[in-house]
Amino acid sequence: MWRSPIKRLDVYVLRNFLGLFLLTLMVCIFILLMQFVWMHVRDLVGKGVELSVLAEFFIYAVASVVPLALPLAVLLASLISFGNLGEKVELTAMKAAGISLFRIIRPLVLAVLVICVGAFYFSNSILPVTQVKLWTLIFSLRQKSPELDIPEGEFYDGISGYQIYVRHKDPKRGMLYDMMLYDYSKGFRDMTVMVADSGKIVFSDDKQYLMLHLYSGESFENLDRKQQRATGTTKNIPYRRETFAEKQLLIDFNSDLTRMDESVLADQHVSKNTWQLIQSIDSVHTLSVEKGLEQSTQLVESRYMGRERHSVEEYEQISRRYEQRKQEETAKGGGSLAACNPDSLFASLSDAKKERVLTIAIERARSQSEQVDYNAVVLDDYQRYIRRHEIELHRKFTLAFACLIFFFIGAPLGAIIRKGGLGTPVIISVVMFIIYYIIDNTGYKMAREALWPCWAGMWLSSFVLLPIGIFLTYKAATDSALFNPEAWMKMLEPILKKLKLKGEN
Repeated sequence: MWRSPIKRLDVYVLRNFLGLFLLTLMVCIFILLMQFVWMHVRDLVGKGVELSVLAEFFIYAVASVVPLALPLAVLLASLISFGNLGEKVELTAMKAAGISLFRIIRPLVLAVLVICVGAFYFSNSILPVTQVKLWTLIFSLRQKSPELDIPEGEFYDGISGYQIYVRHKDPKRGMLYDMMLYDYSKGFRDMTVMVADSGKIVFSDDKQYLMLHLYSGESFENLDRKQQRATGTTKNIPYRRETFAEKQLLIDFNSDLTRMDESVLADQHVSKNTWQLIQSIDSVHTLSVEKGLEQSTQLVESRYMGRERHSVEEYEQISRRYEQRKQEETAKGGGSLAACNPDSLFASLSDAKKERVLTIAIERARSQSEQVDYNAVVLDDYQRYIRRHEIELHRKFTLAFACLIFFFIGAPLGAIIRKGGLGTPVIISVVMFIIYYIIDNTGYKMAREALWPCWAGMWLSSFVLLPIGIFLTYKAATDSALFNPEAWMKMLEPILKKLKLKGEN
């Protein structure tokens, strides 16, 4: 008779874990989303953004925090589920029935492996698309003009090139009273000052301009700006004073959200999947090697040891003159020209020639140093590009692998501490995640600054936490009293007795 490989025990354990996983995943996404929104709150507040744009922003932001929320959700769900099993003595009953811990967690391991594959697929296929749309929207929001809301009793600088002061407002009529306006759109030295008893600001029909209506006021403006710039003084400079009953100003103020072109981010590392990242790394690495060989060849051929490049004919003439002088020195008994000391040759020159030689040497050395610095900057740009892409490539794997590591940390810890609910498991999960985040961020910075290879920096957290997961799994499988205070006191009791005896003696 055929028997299903899925046992009732597997269904029970899976149901408990998956329910908690979905719940903790939503909680983790919410927490990380609030952190992300807080980082970009300046791009949203005061811009008059429509609800549809805000909804779009939150959807893309949720997608951006999912890869980081998955490991934390797996850790918390496994801790709570196995803590509940231990607290209800169900785990003890399973072990008493001859079921080992590895048999109990077997269906969960398969479920977590599916989560790891899903996390990699999400990071590789969905995340690049949402990242491009998210950062395009963020850059567009940063360029959007703020919502026009002029406060009372203070200067408002939300309009580029203008400062507006209003003493009192009438929101019902839309009127502004006791206004002062500084127009420095043409520069601070060409500023125009206007005061008015009242005014009104309205948008044009296409939302591209502000219509500023001023009533019963005066304006002050310098006339001879060129003379003011030339003399640098304001004395005896004529100005114009205008008294008006009504004055209108047209000010550029685009209040609409202008979408940034997504193609701007096409070559960024956040917009590429694994295959595209590998192709970009290979192509830029080839360009970097070719550029380095080109620079080194150019330096050797043109400026090696301070020699400029000469034609073949010039080299032949120099060689003939050298051989001729060598023969003359040998005939005079002065020894070979090759044995001449450069210091003695320099000392034999006149003061004027010495100064000229030193000036030429300094100029050539400075030119060579500038050329080397420029070459280093060019090659460093290639290397930074490669490092960013390598970091993103490894990140797609490390975040998925972290789900598996955190399961083998959370499940044994829950089986050992045997505490369910949201108390102890949440505290332990937060502590473990903070440790993971610090180690991962440290490795990321080391890789970004080229202090470590990219693979070492991005896999640092996995190298550190994987042995901890293996150790905890072994302790849980052998029913070790790792967090039992009584067991630790028994272990330390002989040491405490010896210390006590030494103190009495």
